[in-house]
Amino acid sequence: MTTMTMDTGMGITTTEPALLRLLAWLSPAFPTGGFAYSHGIEWAVEAGDVTDETSLRAWLADVIAHGAGRGDAILLHHAHRAAFDADALAGIAELAAASAPSQERRMETLNQGAAFLLAAAAWGAAPSGGEGIAYPVAVGAIAGRHGVDAHAACCGYLQAVAANLISAAVRLVPLGQSAGLRVLAALEPALLATAREAAAATLDDLGGCAFRSDLASMRHETQYTRLFRS
Repeated sequence: MTTMTMDTGMGITTTEPALLRLLAWLSPAFPTGGFAYSHGIEWAVEAGDVTDETSLRAWLADVIAHGAGRGDAILLHHAHRAAFDADALAGIAELAAASAPSQERRMETLNQGAAFLLAAAAWGAAPSGGEGIAYPVAVGAIAGRHGVDAHAACCGYLQAVAANLISAAVRLVPLGQSAGLRVLAALEPALLATAREAAAATLDDLGGCAFRSDLASMRHETQYTRLFRS
């Protein structure tokens, strides 16, 4: 079988098998359980912070550029580089788990990471200790082990996370599917900028200032009625 190399148009090349794997791993149908989590948006809707398409777009743009999106992108890039270094990867995984700002967010990232590794095992080369590996670390490590370009993996990951949170908001606000797609399209510049910034960031650059999102994840834990686990 001939393996072709494809140019994505952004100076990034990837092989056809790597592209197929990335599309499969970040598909909404991949069983990571992401549909069960809202990342605090459920509380934000109840509190009146997210009420329509415009406020959802602003909320998610901040999460991507200044909150968990940025942190996840940095962790993913470092996990990609450490894909074959068990000690370095364990350290990144430990840092990722410790960086979660609330119990629910920690549960969210660790549960999704474990589910991702379990499902990705069908392709082989999964790192050990999956129950303690955060979602972006799991994606970065698997992508690195399978020769998936780090920037492509990061862009795909951020897009998948944004799409999942938009899906939650569509159900919670509620919003129409067309409104959700407009939000996703409008977030593309923020997604790409965050992915590019993360490629050059060190682990010392981890941190964020999306404080309202962090508070939402904490207050969700005691919310009276809940559809989501975070």
